[in-house]
Amino acid sequence: RFSSGRRRHRQPAAEGCPPGDGGLMTCQQVSVLYFARSAELAGLRCETLSVPRQTTSLQLWEEIVRAHPRLAAIRDQVVLAVRQEYVLLGDHLLVLQPGDEVAIIPPISGG
Repeated sequence: RFSSGRRRHRQPAAEGCPPGDGGLMTCQQVSVLYFARSAELAGLRCETLSVPRQTTSLQLWEEIVRAHPRLAAIRDQVVLAVRQEYVLLGDHLLVLQPGDEVAIIPPISGG
């Protein structure tokens, strides 16, 4: 299981989840975990974000970058893990559930 470190909860909905949408776009609260360089760029290790229930992995990444624009610097190197399974950025459809865990995993260097 991923360790969370420092936590921050964001209450405002993400841009893709307008408040009072009348049920047209269902949003979920997910835990986003940041590791290595992504934690440095985001300035935290864990937070809760509101994101669309159905989204592509690329759209999910874009929602996270909206919250932390500095993460855009690692876009071409990052891999997401959703429910502890790796997902490449692209048009892969995700159906998120409340409390799902999304990990931002940048390249790891060393030997």
